[in-house]
Amino acid sequence: MKRVVILARVSTQIQEYERQINELSAYAHSNQLNVVKVFANKISGAKKNDERPEIVELIEFVKSEQVDKVLVLEISRLGRNTLEALKVIELFNQHKICLVVKNYNLETLDSKGNINAMAQFLATLLLEIGSMERLTTRQRMESGYQNFRANSGKVGRKEGYRKSSISMKEEYVEEIKLLRKGYSLRNISKITSTSINTLQKLKEHV
Repeated sequence: MKRVVILARVSTQIQEYERQINELSAYAHSNQLNVVKVFANKISGAKKNDERPEIVELIEFVKSEQVDKVLVLEISRLGRNTLEALKVIELFNQHKICLVVKNYNLETLDSKGNINAMAQFLATLLLEIGSMERLTTRQRMESGYQNFRANSGKVGRKEGYRKSSISMKEEYVEEIKLLRKGYSLRNISKITSTSINTLQKLKEHV
């Protein structure tokens, strides 16, 4: 039975990755694949892979263990930046590890462990399409924001607004973990893109 790992990721603290894990686990079971580890995290897809803890750990794991395949639900789970995602795929290729993208029934290696050129092309195309969609969405949001401001709209929280301790802990799970481990505010900010000001407030909840 082939050994596989699952990679799941969501880009906001309010989203959940259990659906991804459940779908991929069911896929593995139906295809007689042995899931040996699950990598999951809540972190922005805009981050580089070397700033994403689960990607760093996954790469080290697949390099040291006899893993045959990495399962993802969508190609964007690997890394929304095309170059970063392709770097990971290339690393998998070097170690004869097949990336399986369930939603497109895409496998980067064939049954003999050779590179599937068509799958590589489709993976690149899907990543580029995703990048274009995010750029278009961001431009629309910026346009709407500017139009709102131009019409005297007020932006920001109401005066006196302050998040509760519970909501802060729920929203900034990764940041609080790093604070408890003794990481500096500057390093945590680089890893999570959370502002120093917010991290200083989080220290009150650690």
